[in-house]
Amino acid sequence: MRFTRQASAALVALLTLPACSQSGDAAAGPAHPDTSGKGTPVAASGADAGAPGIGDSDFPLDGNGGYDVGHYGVTIGYTPSTKHLDGVTTIDATATQRLSRFNLDLSGLEVSEATVDGAKAAFSREGDELTVTPQTPLADGARFTVKITYAGQPKPVKDPSNLGTYGFIPTTDGAFVASEPSGSKTWFPNNDHPADKATFDFQITVPQGLTALANGELTGKKAAPGGRTTFTWRETHPMATYLATATLGKFDLRQGRTAGGIPNIAAVDPAYRNALGKLYRVSGEVTDYWSKLFGPYPFSSTGGVVDNYSAGYALENQTKPMYGGFDPDTSIIAHELAHQWFGDSVSIKRWKDLWLNEGFATYAEWLWSEHTGGATADTMFRRQYAVKNDPVWKYPPGRAKPDDLFNQSVYRRGAMTLQAVRRAVGDQTFFTLLRTWVADHKYGNATTPEFIALAEKLSGKQLDSLFDAWLFQPSRPES
Repeated sequence: MRFTRQASAALVALLTLPACSQSGDAAAGPAHPDTSGKGTPVAASGADAGAPGIGDSDFPLDGNGGYDVGHYGVTIGYTPSTKHLDGVTTIDATATQRLSRFNLDLSGLEVSEATVDGAKAAFSREGDELTVTPQTPLADGARFTVKITYAGQPKPVKDPSNLGTYGFIPTTDGAFVASEPSGSKTWFPNNDHPADKATFDFQITVPQGLTALANGELTGKKAAPGGRTTFTWRETHPMATYLATATLGKFDLRQGRTAGGIPNIAAVDPAYRNALGKLYRVSGEVTDYWSKLFGPYPFSSTGGVVDNYSAGYALENQTKPMYGGFDPDTSIIAHELAHQWFGDSVSIKRWKDLWLNEGFATYAEWLWSEHTGGATADTMFRRQYAVKNDPVWKYPPGRAKPDDLFNQSVYRRGAMTLQAVRRAVGDQTFFTLLRTWVADHKYGNATTPEFIALAEKLSGKQLDSLFDAWLFQPSRPES
């Protein structure tokens, strides 16, 4: 993610220099009361209940415990004129403990039915927690399928203290869908935390004349009853839920391949049709260059989408970065496409390690500048280091704060950390480090201690003091 000059005044104030762009286990108690008017709560053993959080202490109710999702099948119909969504989400998962009941994250939308392995299941609601109780408890290791039918008007998350508005956001002609950090629950039930990645199929039905865009590749487009059109998309590579999108509306499209042969899809709202050619071309050039620098592109297509919603940020939705209401410059495109390696393919296990996404993508902006004859990464480092009263020195980026995840320190001081490592180990080892990191954790999750250990292993140097000074101390390191 990267913030833009179109951001709110509060966010713009953070941008002193150009730069980018939730869970802990709680004790399981009795079944939640049903606040939706649907379903019948069933008493269950607390010891067998999946936890209402995945284990991220900073965001104790994000994600859920007791199971691992393998695949989502998300089917939605959306009518922009009424802002009404009908949905059926099918989740294939594996129990990681005996489960008498388990939770899903879902916000606002009304559930009408839940089934587990085809049999009706009881369900209840409390806040954003949907508790499902199968007729028969699931054994540890059992594979199961849960199907949730739901409907309503999606309500995006509005969090001015952290990011702003995110999730499923209505637009004049459709919806802008960008969900970091925890907005996917506004449009489909899921295990809403990056620690549980899965593959996806999307089936999106919209009024005729509109286009629905989702992750991965288009596998079908056909007429649907009522003068509508159904688009089907498939993402065959594991993806964090916050990277899922179902952005829809009127779009001009350009499709083809990058010079390196990667399928490339660019889409822009008609208000930005003059940006289509640049978006397509630059996305292709950046993807091909990162493929040489970081290792092979991890997904099956690249590109980007410019919509007419003024989000004030861009988001690295897997295979389809989203640009909310602005024509992105090259550095922003470079940032979001670097995330396809750092954040999308290699994902964090806990939000506190967000610098592994944003610091790396911001550093990629510096590398792109270096590659294209602009300021070198070291020049960018020195410019930022020279600002002695910069607020980033008081915010250690190695521990992103839950109430201020997207602080500029996570971006800029995170990027400076990488340049400090490059200085310490030399270019050959540094770029080997980046490529090895990507290869070792491809399609998986990783942590800051793992990156530090790899840097020390490849360099043969003890780097604890360097990483401690740059990532964990609330002061300006010595350079």
